[in-house]
Amino acid sequence: MSSLPKKESITIEFKSSFSDNVIETLVAFSNAKGGTVYIGITDDGKINGITIGKETVQNIINEIKSKTNPQIIPDIEIIEVKNKTILAVFAPEYPIKPVSIKGKYYKRTGDSNHLLGVEEIANEHLKTINSSWDMFPDVVHSIEEISLSKVQKCIKLMKNNGISIKEKNIEFMEKYNLIKNNRITNAAFLMFKKNDEVTTTIELGRFQNEITIKDSARTKKDILTQVDEVINFVKKHINLEIIITGEPRNTQKWQYPMEAIREIVLNMIIHRDYRSSSDSIVKVFNDKIEFYNPGRLPENITVDDLLSNKYRSIPRNKKIAETFKDMGLIEKYGSGIRRIIDYFKEENRRIPEFTNISDGFMVTVFIENATETVEKTVEKTVEKTVEKILDIIKSNPNITQKELVEKTGLTRRGVEWNVSKLKEKGILERVGPDKGGYWKVNNINKS
Repeated sequence: MSSLPKKESITIEFKSSFSDNVIETLVAFSNAKGGTVYIGITDDGKINGITIGKETVQNIINEIKSKTNPQIIPDIEIIEVKNKTILAVFAPEYPIKPVSIKGKYYKRTGDSNHLLGVEEIANEHLKTINSSWDMFPDVVHSIEEISLSKVQKCIKLMKNNGISIKEKNIEFMEKYNLIKNNRITNAAFLMFKKNDEVTTTIELGRFQNEITIKDSARTKKDILTQVDEVINFVKKHINLEIIITGEPRNTQKWQYPMEAIREIVLNMIIHRDYRSSSDSIVKVFNDKIEFYNPGRLPENITVDDLLSNKYRSIPRNKKIAETFKDMGLIEKYGSGIRRIIDYFKEENRRIPEFTNISDGFMVTVFIENATETVEKTVEKTVEKTVEKILDIIKSNPNITQKELVEKTGLTRRGVEWNVSKLKEKGILERVGPDKGGYWKVNNINKS
């Protein structure tokens, strides 16, 4: 090896000596993308080296194997640097996750190890076997709690979407893997349940402000029915503008692009974490709508990835997503966010905000258009600039315009323009000549 790494990273860690902490890191690497622990280097990168004997390497391998499940068998390389011995212990990404040390599970995040919780452990295993929670049998509910008329509606939508289906109800569910081992799956219950039930609760509210509620509703129905229920609640509380065109028929236009709202609602219902005790929440305000959903973005996808469309879709509920797609309710996996953004751009609207928040994910849409957003940004920038100029002058009334240029970072013309406007409004006054005079800030309303 020609050179050692200079610092720790998502795939590199330094340890002064061999201990369970080394094995913990190897486990974390195995549950992520793999990585190397360099033994004989301190956290700050100082090379101290270690002493090894004839059996040292084999003993380390045996101890790692005995303390991990499934067993990690690392590659170990002996490196000599400046007459000091370093051990490079490499663990590749393990094909079957998660790996544990003494019953504890870790995953590499940044340059540190993250202890996995019960839900994260389950998710890692499901991802490994290319499955998801909704594909497993529902151990609580039975086939008797399913509405066959709702199953028939699903079949009809699939047929209308060009999918050939000859089976009826139960046979269809068995072939479509919505019934496994004579039990309905979690997906089947969520989509076709007969009665209202708390698992799918969505709270709906119309807010006058952050604390004043004008109207509220709650839906606990099957998730197919909920799509229309949520959209209808939103429509109830936003305005429909009638655009007079001079044609026999006038045009109707909602305050928000409804194609985008429908896409947001579909994404919310399809990707919700139904194991969470939290409810989905929709809040309609005068100037915005918030859609909150239990279940954060996958850790390998950031909000920036969403906005740039540089990510691979990983549906949280694979069977639900597949069924919605086959019914023609969604186009394809992973394209929803891009379409939402495009719908708002087409109407010159402000782009929605996407945020990981608490244990979930929130989408916020706004009434204002893109031009208004830019104008508000400019207004705020001007206001901050004016405040900065006035603060500087207050602290030094004798300051020159040249010095203002240096302290504010504005151009000479920028300073002259702002000073001129402040003088016109009577906020700023020059007392005495240009040379030898001073600035006076009058305490009046700047607006």
